[in-house]
Amino acid sequence: MSVQEYLDKHLLSRKIEDAVNAAVRAKAPDPILFIANHMKKAVSPVITKIKARQILDSQGIPTVEVDLFTNKGSYRASVPSSDVSPSAPMAIHDAIELRDSDNAKYFGNGVSKAVSIINDKISEALVGMDPQQQSQIDQAMIDLDKTDNKSVLGANAMLAVSIAACKAGAAEKEVPLYKHISDLSGKSSTVLPVPMITVISGRKHGGDNLAVQEIMVMPLGATDFAEAMQMAVETYHHLKAVITEKHGPTECNVGDDGSLAPDISCITDGLNLVIEAIDRAGYNGRIKLALNIAATDFCVGKKYDMDFKGPNKSGQNFKTGEELIEMYTKLCTDYPIISIAQPFDKDDWENSKVFTALEHCQVVGDDMLMSNSRRVERAIKDFTCNALLLKVNQVGTVTEAIEVVKQAKDANWGVVVSNRSGETDDSFISDLAVGIGTGQIKAGAPSGERISKYNQLLRIEEELGSGAVYAGQNWRSP
Repeated sequence: MSVQEYLDKHLLSRKIEDAVNAAVRAKAPDPILFIANHMKKAVSPVITKIKARQILDSQGIPTVEVDLFTNKGSYRASVPSSDVSPSAPMAIHDAIELRDSDNAKYFGNGVSKAVSIINDKISEALVGMDPQQQSQIDQAMIDLDKTDNKSVLGANAMLAVSIAACKAGAAEKEVPLYKHISDLSGKSSTVLPVPMITVISGRKHGGDNLAVQEIMVMPLGATDFAEAMQMAVETYHHLKAVITEKHGPTECNVGDDGSLAPDISCITDGLNLVIEAIDRAGYNGRIKLALNIAATDFCVGKKYDMDFKGPNKSGQNFKTGEELIEMYTKLCTDYPIISIAQPFDKDDWENSKVFTALEHCQVVGDDMLMSNSRRVERAIKDFTCNALLLKVNQVGTVTEAIEVVKQAKDANWGVVVSNRSGETDDSFISDLAVGIGTGQIKAGAPSGERISKYNQLLRIEEELGSGAVYAGQNWRSP
């Protein structure tokens, strides 16, 4: 083939002339760079390759990382892990994480099967697709899986690819990831969420005897996200000092997500420590509190064992659902608590409904909902809670995550975008929270790998400049 034949076949003469004319019209200071970029934009983007690997999450548990390649670049995503400990509650409504079950490696928690599925089946199905077409990419994986709970391909495999494609789509449009997500969700504006920052951990996340899982601070009174982080971080460090003074330097233990785990067994002891830290930081009235009870872990029959972690269990501290309602009511009266997650067992819909109707605080469905649209639909109908804890790896794709958020918002629910027990340094959930305007994000303590989520939100706020809006007092309906 001659040079002229090659030019004619690919219409290069016309394309080059168009690029040169565009550079002249734009008065480009660097015409070569302008022409190169102009011609690159003229090429339709397609996925050319998907490569997955096994990496480790923050708890040393294997998880999936994906590099998705297009004809214009490469984009990386990694997914968090669900709780794989033997004591974790059965997640029968959760999308399935595909693990190897080879006890000779990583205690059966390897993800080489998920990696192989991505490199073979998913890659074959998606190569040649436009990364901007998020819903089509996600639907192609859903059609390939053919199950409700992602048990064939694995939610961990599907989500890693879905997030990588989302990043590629944003890059092709030359917009930030949060803006691309906002477009996908049909929103015209973005909002910086109020952070739910974990400061004290209990349950299996901390080495203390505290039954409840988390005590969190929410800086509603901040003027912007940067100030919210300042307020929360200063409180966190004051809390370290308070714990050291009251319990000694050896009792300032650290939980799984970097939060503190002092040797306490009573929730009011923990709340009093946090209140003192807020007071020392000078943020009384500007910081509110949130609890994640995770009551499924200590539900025995129809009662709740508040001493389930205690070394000398007396068997005398069991509470009925009605008694828990009384306890939560008093806590909301005595402390500035505005949100409680999973206050009852995942199947204790009746007590959750009664407590929600009292309107003491936001009641967040976690194990009860599993980010499952059918469970959310039932909870909306039955008025069982009034907020969704969104864990994207319980859903499996970006498109389905956006849809379940819309479902919750249409019911005037609050939405909390949440991290997981085993995290990575991927900050996708930060862009997700801003893009779909949830108004709340739960990303752990301000330390370790969790800080990547908060740092990304600081960058987003800086990028938005004067157009940045912090949810603040409008945290439930930004």
